[in-house]
Amino acid sequence: MHSRHLHLSRRLGALVSLPLAVLAAVTIAACGSSGNGSSSSTGAAGGGSPAPVKVVATTTQLGDLVRQIGGPAADVTQILQPNSDPHEYEPRPNDVVASADAKIVFESGSNLDRWMAKIVQQAGGTPTVVTLADANVDRVAGEASGPHASKYDPHWWHDPKNVEAAIPVIRDALTRADPGAKATYAANAAAYLRKVQALDAGIQACFATVPPSQRKLVTNHDAFNYFAHRYGITVIGAVIPAQTTQAQPSAGDVAQLVSTIKREHVKAVFPETSVNPKLAQAIAHETGASAGYTLYGDTLGPQGSPGGSYLSMEQANADAMVRGFTAGKHTCRIAGI
Repeated sequence: MHSRHLHLSRRLGALVSLPLAVLAAVTIAACGSSGNGSSSSTGAAGGGSPAPVKVVATTTQLGDLVRQIGGPAADVTQILQPNSDPHEYEPRPNDVVASADAKIVFESGSNLDRWMAKIVQQAGGTPTVVTLADANVDRVAGEASGPHASKYDPHWWHDPKNVEAAIPVIRDALTRADPGAKATYAANAAAYLRKVQALDAGIQACFATVPPSQRKLVTNHDAFNYFAHRYGITVIGAVIPAQTTQAQPSAGDVAQLVSTIKREHVKAVFPETSVNPKLAQAIAHETGASAGYTLYGDTLGPQGSPGGSYLSMEQANADAMVRGFTAGKHTCRIAGI
């Protein structure tokens, strides 16, 4: 065990420059920890049952999806925590420790969590890396230039049809790593698929109550193209005119957006939970639009919040948009999810 601690400390030192004493403390403490994220199991099951397969998921959305499908057969470490911005995340020593023994690493893809490659390399294990953006999702164009540009918009999960495509990919990856739990993964995946399908149908029914001419979306950053494409919403603009929150709007960008909002008679500007809302609120005040309806863009909210799971997040987003588009005259509530 002592030699393993020293080996992990050397790997951690290559990622983060910390005093040796601090690294040793982090590593030793991590031996009794499940890492940064929540886990669906506390360790090996008693009574001779096999230990759950160790899995790492990068984002809050992926963590939720993998836990839903893996159930107690998967020990899931989630790197990002609720309300954290994946675009600006910097890997930490505990991420390396938590990833050292993983059998599978689930990544979102399209440069959203590009930092995970460094964590996997420094962890020194041999996990299977599964990138969900490659899971036959119906992708829309990304950004053509910039330091974090991607060929495809990375926010694929905002179309439930893309999550439907991701479910069998997660199920099959878990099954290959842990064939003994095949029946568990299959049953959980089938049950969760039905919930995602119910979510999609419910959101479609909600937006059917809003005339297409009123479905005009202005958000904090350009993260909702998939949602808009799925449900017939027109994206008018974004406070940060980019698919990453690391970009910064210019004075000209802001002036142009204000002019567009006034010309298009946009009723609401939607702040996001993981992005500073002050500029969005100022633009709304300048244009007479509401800024009272908040969206979950890049991250889930804390457990128990309206955005605490993937299903509740997308319902909350649909409800916020319906309320914003109709000046509070309509709402969106979906049963059965």
